[in-house]
Amino acid sequence: MSASKLTIACGQMCSSSNLAANARVATKLIDQAVAKNVKVLFLPEAADYISRDAAHSVQLANDSKEKFINVLQNHVRAIHDRAEGNAQEKGIFVAVGVHEPAEGANKGKKVRNNQLWIDNRGEIAHTYQKLHLFDINIPNGPILKESNSVEPGQEILPPFKINEGEFAKFSVGLAICYDIRFNEMALRLRRLGANIITFPSAFTTRTGEAHWLELGKARAIDSQCYVVMAAQCGEHDVYADVEENTAEGKKVRVSYGQSVIIGPWGEVVAKGDTYLERPQEEKEYSQLIVGEIDLDYVEKIRRDLPVFTHRRPEIFGYEV
Repeated sequence: MSASKLTIACGQMCSSSNLAANARVATKLIDQAVAKNVKVLFLPEAADYISRDAAHSVQLANDSKEKFINVLQNHVRAIHDRAEGNAQEKGIFVAVGVHEPAEGANKGKKVRNNQLWIDNRGEIAHTYQKLHLFDINIPNGPILKESNSVEPGQEILPPFKINEGEFAKFSVGLAICYDIRFNEMALRLRRLGANIITFPSAFTTRTGEAHWLELGKARAIDSQCYVVMAAQCGEHDVYADVEENTAEGKKVRVSYGQSVIIGPWGEVVAKGDTYLERPQEEKEYSQLIVGEIDLDYVEKIRRDLPVFTHRRPEIFGYEV
């Protein structure tokens, strides 16, 4: 019989440009999650690295598979092999944001901003490539043009079951960071069967302070799904991959933080620290945010407020 409740967690990080150090933090979070009986751990966007610029990102992406992704896969595989119980259900599942080299015309020029689903055996079962790229110029704020270094995805990944056994009722829809501003994406994932939607992120402090929680609550209410937002948090050391770290005096990137799990009624189930609240002295910073989700509750919300049966696509000219 499928379970209706599941313990999940967000692993909050402050990734640098050092892939090995980031892998250390990520595997520590995996171990902490296992110790708390977490079944699915969600890690942030760009967990493998934060780069200095577009060329640096292309360079680091070539090493991400060996120095970060494979490390996580092997760690999850080892946990599975040590654990007792049903092979399909034991161990932990991990969703993680990474960079991978682009192919075709963009090979050597751009990267793919992907979210990987690593199953409990350590295999990459699903990959989603970020659709919406963050190109902005905020007055007195950040100027960021993600399209300089990132190739946009071209399709939604259909939601998938966590497994075919105990957790078969849980259906996960993958999205990344800026995707959260496009409500049609969350609505489409719900329409395709999702009851969990994840937005791993590296939100800027300006947009995070203004919109982070509000966007998460809105997408949860829109879709009547659990929304899971694992976040980067703090000032990123983008010179950590060089022997003489020359970060002092350089322009830095700071991420908002506050990883959060939000319920289908828009309520906060669990949340972490913002960049202003986290301990700044911690070099390889991390925080684990744990919460329980309940599909019986999702079904009640959808039954009591059946908005998806009230939609009028014939009026608006399209169906999400």
